[in-house]
Amino acid sequence: MRAAGRIVAETLALLKSRIRPGVTTAELDQLAEKECERHGAKPAFKGYGGFPYSICSSPNDRVVHGFPDNNPLQDGDILSIDFGVLYKGFYGDSAMTFAVGTLDDETQRLVTATRESLERAIEKSVPNGRLSDVSHAVQSWVEPKGFSVVREFVGHGIGSKLHEAPQIPNYGEAGQGPRLKAGMTLAIEPMINAGVPGVKILEDGWTAVTQDGKRSAHFEHTVAITDNGPEILTRV
Repeated sequence: MRAAGRIVAETLALLKSRIRPGVTTAELDQLAEKECERHGAKPAFKGYGGFPYSICSSPNDRVVHGFPDNNPLQDGDILSIDFGVLYKGFYGDSAMTFAVGTLDDETQRLVTATRESLERAIEKSVPNGRLSDVSHAVQSWVEPKGFSVVREFVGHGIGSKLHEAPQIPNYGEAGQGPRLKAGMTLAIEPMINAGVPGVKILEDGWTAVTQDGKRSAHFEHTVAITDNGPEILTRV
């Protein structure tokens, strides 16, 4: 899983280096697929439940599961990319929200708060902690800042399958649910909206967008719980 996570992290770092105004998400999708081939890995999402692409690319008001396309990115956009691989029987899964050019202050605040909420959730991923401690860490960080937590999508266990038990909501009271144990591997992924928490699915049957058209940010890491604390497997 460390090896799978490293491939994911390095690929996302490469995509980040290519993101600028004028680039298309279709180009980024092709680049991610080539990186999988170079590493001898398979894109985790392509063909999963019928999803047709290697990355989920979700700009601006798109929350998750967006389709890559040929529309050039614009200065001031944000782009959330969710990407995973299958390597030697194990999965890695990560997401980041990237700035395209220069962001306005409110969008930057959303992106920063979402990334920080993931960091705080990871800090709660320790042996003998409760699963809902992870969830509560996200909600309690972003809501006081005026942002909202998407309810429809959750994090998940990960390992020899892309989605395993347990489900990991990004909201809830602390101190609930199963105890965390060393050896567990979790994909923790806050999706945070600038406006209302509600989402709707577009006609493609996949792309989730915010109900009010305001922007959404998404960060995810695959995290191993160890006796020495959480180890982030999808960080370069």
